Amino acid sequence: MQITEASSDGLKRKLKVVVGSAEIGDRMTARLDDLKDTVQFKGFRKGKVPVAHIRKVYGRSLMGEVLQETIRDTSSKAIKERNERAAAVPEIELAKDSEIEKVFDGKADLSYEMSFEVLPEIKIADFASMNLERLVCDVDAESLDKALAQIADRNTTFTTDEGAVAAMGDRVTIDYKGSIGGEAFEGGAGEGLSLVLGNANFIPGFEEGLVGTKAGQSLDINGRFPDAYPVKDLAGKDAVFAVTVKNVEKPSIPAIDDEFAKGLGAESVENLKELVSAQIKTELDGAARMKLKRELLDALEKAHTFELPPSLVAREFDIIWNQLNKNLESQGKTIADEGKTEDEAKAEYQAIAERRVRLGLVVGEIGDKNRIEVTQDELRRALMEQARRYPGQEKFVYQYFEKTPGAIQELRAPIFEDKVVDFVINAAKPAEKKVSREELLKQVEEVTQS
Repeated sequence: MQITEASSDGLKRKLKVVVGSAEIGDRMTARLDDLKDTVQFKGFRKGKVPVAHIRKVYGRSLMGEVLQETIRDTSSKAIKERNERAAAVPEIELAKDSEIEKVFDGKADLSYEMSFEVLPEIKIADFASMNLERLVCDVDAESLDKALAQIADRNTTFTTDEGAVAAMGDRVTIDYKGSIGGEAFEGGAGEGLSLVLGNANFIPGFEEGLVGTKAGQSLDINGRFPDAYPVKDLAGKDAVFAVTVKNVEKPSIPAIDDEFAKGLGAESVENLKELVSAQIKTELDGAARMKLKRELLDALEKAHTFELPPSLVAREFDIIWNQLNKNLESQGKTIADEGKTEDEAKAEYQAIAERRVRLGLVVGEIGDKNRIEVTQDELRRALMEQARRYPGQEKFVYQYFEKTPGAIQELRAPIFEDKVVDFVINAAKPAEKKVSREELLKQVEEVTQS
């Protein structure tokens, strides 16, 4: 095999590769030898078919397979011999058809050009020089009390109170028929609907109209659909609902005591507080890590400047741009509705694509140089977590990841990134700063919106 550099421009490479006809012939002979023991022809015993006969029948198709295999092997070998890393699969340009015919006939060498981009050399920055800050937040009494109150609210029971007048917080069961301009509309009627007044998020005016009603009472309630209501035919329109109140139930919020705690599986109310406090702490630590991770990625991007492979940026931009347009289409919107021109939007998402590619290369380089790997157990746990999100469909989830090319990479990538992030955080040794819950959430919001 002969390798000649045809051109080199930045990260772009073009090589000319020539594979001698003798090597092609040897590969063809080896392929025929492998086939002769398995192929069967009428009039010949298995394994006794002459190679010449196999070549006559299958020679052209076998040569096509041999040439494909040769190009795959030699192109990979060519890149490896040059100690380069291709950013993507090389583009192969074969010689003219007339020359390929000669290659098929064993009368000419195989000649092709391969064009590709190489990954840039990346010098990893000193992690210790990064000025990072880890926020630490303890669980305060107010947050714990609020969480316990929410648990009690979720376990509220309702009992019928004969002759009771409905108030906010009560559960009311109703039949209703809605109309706009005297005409019924789709989805505007129901029977036996139970709603807790103040919690159901009905259109403005509906729940308020039920306050003060009693079981057995019929009335008309006026309401107005919001201008931004998702059903366009109803948005901004006034409606009248003919309502019959079937039942009014008063709430009973349980006391937060040992009996209540045991009903939730805890040993006591103190044990329940410990469990809830631990859960809140996990959530706060997760929020703090989210902020630290974002700042770390910002620091990594800032600390590494190198040329990006154009093909990787273009591919990432296409993914982002297509997803954006798909989302806008589903909402019935255009880029103009976002207050931007198409050129402005493309410039913005081009920058995002470049950031993603740069960080992806940096994270990959850190992982490779420090031998950070995703284990099979970690992939298995991630797959099980994915399956649990679709109760009753677990089998189809497993089949998807088993049969879809690249699907496992969807699981591996975020795990790998998190392991690299944890590695860098440990090396950077960020300073710790104690903050309140409000300050933590405020800073997290500021970082995620920037």
